[in-house]
Amino acid sequence: MDQISGKAVIAQGGGPTAVINQSLVGAGLQARRYPHISNFYGAVGGVDGLMKENFIDLTQASTHNLEVVARTPGAGLLSSRRRPTVDDCSRIFEVLKAHDIHYFFYIGGNDSAETCRIVNENATAAGYDLRVIHIPKTIDNDIMVTDHCPGYGSAARFVAQAFAGINQDNRSLPGVYIGIVMGRHAGFLTAASIFAKKYDNDGPHLIYLPERPFSPDAFIKDVESVMTRYGRCVVAVSEGIGDENNKPIITTLTDRIEHDSHGNVQLSGMTSLGDALGDLVKERLNIRRVRSDTFGYLQRSFLGCVSEVDAQEAREVGEWALQFATWHRVDGSIVIERVGDYAVRYNLVGLNEVTGGTKEMPDHFIEGTNNVTVAFKNYARPLLSALPENERIHAPEVKKVMGK
Repeated sequence: MDQISGKAVIAQGGGPTAVINQSLVGAGLQARRYPHISNFYGAVGGVDGLMKENFIDLTQASTHNLEVVARTPGAGLLSSRRRPTVDDCSRIFEVLKAHDIHYFFYIGGNDSAETCRIVNENATAAGYDLRVIHIPKTIDNDIMVTDHCPGYGSAARFVAQAFAGINQDNRSLPGVYIGIVMGRHAGFLTAASIFAKKYDNDGPHLIYLPERPFSPDAFIKDVESVMTRYGRCVVAVSEGIGDENNKPIITTLTDRIEHDSHGNVQLSGMTSLGDALGDLVKERLNIRRVRSDTFGYLQRSFLGCVSEVDAQEAREVGEWALQFATWHRVDGSIVIERVGDYAVRYNLVGLNEVTGGTKEMPDHFIEGTNNVTVAFKNYARPLLSALPENERIHAPEVKKVMGK
């Protein structure tokens, strides 16, 4: 099959991750193997960069520079939250055509996959030979079809390590701790807090996910039960928890509500949920030592907290994007398929298969209303890579000589 000659462009969309640049560099260096790709451009600023022709020529970047960028968190090309309209996608197509670009790679989540789909349809309708490949990325792990998403493993590793440290702090000075983790519709990231547990009485003692209705009354009973049993309680909560009608629980607990540019209740970066749940515990249970944190952006691009498995797979989805586009001349979204325990292989599925919906935690990963199952741990454990050790003192007690 003849290969298409021309230029290529890559862009990054949505929230960054600790390994998003591995995919960027994987694609960029792989492109240098193909003489029919004359230049490999990077669009600066995601969708906005594509529409405004803000390109840089990655062909002229040194290999050393790109390799260091690969190990750097955050979007090296910068990103945007702009959700492109059909007209925006038409504009993107016109820009690509004007620059003689015949390969378009977009690293991102669900919205980025939808952008790829529309641009691809425009090219097909115009009879323009354009290969369009969506490269998956999201810490939420909510893209359909693929077993898991690059970016999730490193963010999950951060969550697990953070809760492991929180557990040690809470054990040192007992009380109630509530940690709010990203995840509007999918609880995969919050569920990863389970890997902080080493001993039976370690936290998190309670894990609340958006896949299960949240009841403030049941929450108070759960916390009270854990406090009675252990004298302390560590709680992991997804920012997207809602009631039985899927109404964000934060809207029922406080009047401090903000909305994002798309009209959704603002969840990320707000301390309202943690504060409200903490106040609820103080009021109902009369517990003085109650603390809460909202992890926010820390879990997305924390320098030095990277899963080796995640970094390797992020690199390979970028490389495979070039392989599929050049050797097979097909369009689609890269997916990771799990093989055995544990290996992966990479495949390509149609863009329409990963758009129009999101993946949630399956029922067999969730235990009751406040925990996760062994099945989830078996699924997620290899994605985080080996975690740092933590231990307790094991030594016999000295017999009292004064009686009290």
